[in-house]
Amino acid sequence: MDRIFTRVGASDELARGQSTFMVEMTETANILNNATERSLVILDEVGRGTSTYDGLSLAWAITEHLANHIKCRTLFATHYHELTELGRLLVNVKNLNVAVREWEGQVIFLHKIVPGGTDKSYGIHVAKLAGIPKTILRRADEILKDLENTFAKEACGEKLARHKTAQDEDILFVEKHKSVLEKLRELDVNNLTPIEAINLLNEIKKEMQ
Repeated sequence: MDRIFTRVGASDELARGQSTFMVEMTETANILNNATERSLVILDEVGRGTSTYDGLSLAWAITEHLANHIKCRTLFATHYHELTELGRLLVNVKNLNVAVREWEGQVIFLHKIVPGGTDKSYGIHVAKLAGIPKTILRRADEILKDLENTFAKEACGEKLARHKTAQDEDILFVEKHKSVLEKLRELDVNNLTPIEAINLLNEIKKEMQ
């Protein structure tokens, strides 16, 4: 390989007026502008320093650019589970995850890399290992469950709303164009001449306008 590029860690450049995210984007831009097909790129949690959707969008676009345009060997560590979809969409992207086992409410990190993506994070368990007080961990777990339930209900509500809207639109269409539908229902297609068909289409068009 010609060069190794890394974007790992987080640090504010307060003296220069740069936030962690600005530093991250500056370093990532340097990689994207200078890496070649023969480079090795290592990226860690790119996009985490801004809002979830902004960060996810940037991480997705950066991954696509590396895979489709630069085409260099890349290791991209992320907690954006949505990015694992790229493993299905792009032939040169493969998902790997760190093997974890759950046992009696405990999480055991196996320190082993295995094929495939994951849709679960263990932030609260890591916080426990780091020594965060138990009262905070319990409260965080309660908030997590509330958030998961809220998002699940919202997603379900949106799906039902879209279904209802589609049904309403179908009903409105039927009511609005009832006379046209009646004509089509009574039509004898087998005995219709080409001229009659053209005339009928013109009538239907005028009615629907």
